[in-house]
Amino acid sequence: MTNSNEDYGTQSNWREIQAFLPKGFQLEPGHEPSEEWWQWRSHQIHLDCYRNPGARVKVILFHGVGTNGRQMSTILGRPLFKRGFETIAIDMPEYGMTQVASGALVTYDDWVQAGSDLIDRELEKDGRPIVLYGLSAGGMLAFHTAALNKKVKGIVGMTFLDQRVQQVRDETALNFLMSRIGVPLTHLAAKTPLAALRMPMSLVSKMSALVNNKAALKACLRDKTSAGKWVTMKFLSSFTAYQPVIEPEEFAVCPILLTQPEKDTWTPLHLSKLFLIRVNRVPTKVVMLENAGHYPLEQPGLTQMCDAVVDFIG
Repeated sequence: MTNSNEDYGTQSNWREIQAFLPKGFQLEPGHEPSEEWWQWRSHQIHLDCYRNPGARVKVILFHGVGTNGRQMSTILGRPLFKRGFETIAIDMPEYGMTQVASGALVTYDDWVQAGSDLIDRELEKDGRPIVLYGLSAGGMLAFHTAALNKKVKGIVGMTFLDQRVQQVRDETALNFLMSRIGVPLTHLAAKTPLAALRMPMSLVSKMSALVNNKAALKACLRDKTSAGKWVTMKFLSSFTAYQPVIEPEEFAVCPILLTQPEKDTWTPLHLSKLFLIRVNRVPTKVVMLENAGHYPLEQPGLTQMCDAVVDFIG
């Protein structure tokens, strides 16, 4: 479906952010993804697509709470397309170019359901196998979505953070106060008229560790559709309390790969290991990305990430 409102063609933030990527990962004019709109429930969901009817596998890309679909297209969508895959980067409700229905209070549960419904929509089109990739909070979102949907062939995550675990909250929240007092307060607020109250994700989480380049961080935080996003109490409460349909111990849907940035100061390897050690019914693998930050701007980590995904799918 077409949409006359803002898209990435008219938005400049992503261009400022991609300027910090190596030249080979910057989208040149004429090589941007095709932008599609999908009416999901009452929202207009934006999809960044590199369609390739001849591709054997489709990869659906999930952003986290400090990124959006276009930032996924630059670091992985186009690189995987160049390697022969079809890629679809979704802007989850509240993020990117997706337009949320007036008055709607989006929850993290909506993200999981939207991801699952997108998988079903793509499978109905042509039945080609689907692999999920999730960056940051998108890694756990990929797991939660696969647990709900049960039809994907693989999950790749750039961190797997179970927000129900106190240690994970303590280490990824902005500070101890936000972790120990702020999170319980969001659960209380979500049950009141304060559910619609918004606060910046940068006050909730260690958004300052999103990228390891200070100038790039400023560009990211200026983007109100990604790192500069303000979210509701209702969303924050649902994000930290989500219960997966299948717990890690029982998960038998597909193999899991963690691509862990070596210089990730926000979500280091030991936090994802708390999740991975609970998964024992499917193969799991960890690949370290040299010199890379949480949202990776650096080589050789970026190329290693693409190689790891290609090898995993292969």
